[in-house]
Amino acid sequence: MKQDNIEIIQINISGEDKPGLTSMLTEILARHDAFILDIGQANIHRSLTLGILFMTTPEASGTIMKELLFKASEMNIAIRFTPITAEEYSNWVSAQGKNRYIITLVGRMITAEHISKATKAICDEGLNIDMIKRLTGRVPLDENERAPKMSVEFSVRGTLEDKSRIQNAFLELIDTGEVDISFQEDGIFRRSRRLICFDMDSTLIRTEVIDELADRAGVGEQVRDITERAMRGEIDFRESFKERVALLKGLDESVMEEIAVNLPITEGLDRMMTILKRVGYKTAILSGGFTYFGNYLKRRYGFDYVYANELEVENGKLTGRYTGEIVDGKRKAELLRLLCQFENIDIQQSVAVGDGANDLHMLNIAGLGIAFHAKPKVRATARQSLSTVGLDGILYFLGLKDSWVEQRDK
Repeated sequence: MKQDNIEIIQINISGEDKPGLTSMLTEILARHDAFILDIGQANIHRSLTLGILFMTTPEASGTIMKELLFKASEMNIAIRFTPITAEEYSNWVSAQGKNRYIITLVGRMITAEHISKATKAICDEGLNIDMIKRLTGRVPLDENERAPKMSVEFSVRGTLEDKSRIQNAFLELIDTGEVDISFQEDGIFRRSRRLICFDMDSTLIRTEVIDELADRAGVGEQVRDITERAMRGEIDFRESFKERVALLKGLDESVMEEIAVNLPITEGLDRMMTILKRVGYKTAILSGGFTYFGNYLKRRYGFDYVYANELEVENGKLTGRYTGEIVDGKRKAELLRLLCQFENIDIQQSVAVGDGANDLHMLNIAGLGIAFHAKPKVRATARQSLSTVGLDGILYFLGLKDSWVEQRDK
């Protein structure tokens, strides 16, 4: 069709969702050789909202609208027609080159106030919301049956003059402790992530294993104090590691098995690992803790890789020394790079999750770095943080919907 001999019409349909509705409406367009320029559909409860933007000739447009109106009346749905000028359409097409972002809200409960404040921050920066979708399952009225988490995802586009402004607005909402917000650029790497690396202590498990060992050795208070200072970034990790390991000298090797089988597992670990493996992620533990416990989690949950520190044992006793290279913050980042090379992926396809200052290196170089229930210094530095829910909240930052998992489980 020549540009001076076309009409562009947008139709908006709303009403009760019925099988075959979209097929019957588009069949009318097909019969008159209309060209569909855009189409989108959303369902809430049993209500349908469908939008179709199509191009046709002036001669056919009247007949098409008449037939669509009759069909809508027959199906008891509402239909509205809006003419679009060629200039309006061209301006809309040119907007597709703008930057796109994904904003994800996660919390035990997401309220109207949370959504209101998040969308106001989006509006204040001149961004346009293209799509909103709920990632978690449908919410029952019975509070006792409600899932312990909720997540909503916004797809937005536009040009940000100062990204820090919207991040600061989201930070104010995050600081309430009621909701977490992930703000990510929407690009090819976000849609093709393949590797996710985890810190172990205080991330996969709700304890620092070295503190557990120290308690058994009778030096718990000394070691715990050093651990806290190291995790806050107040002292060098390597030096603190040597000091703490030395205090474990003489501890019986059998204590490690006792601790391993009683590790307090972080909420959501089992569900998260089940889904990550199901969708094809490679998973790794990169820990400043110890290989004995990392390998225990590997066997139990199916991690693909474990890199941690090896305690030296002689005659069934810990010697107070270690073997091999210390896995500190810089080593974690090196291992993340090496794993990306081994898996033949770009580092932007990787995800890193941790809570301590020694995790910041890998959080900062990964395509997606998530500070999980992290220390204040780490939360302030990391690009993303998750503190209101368990480890399976990470799945929503990856864009995974509960409904996809539920369908696979049936």
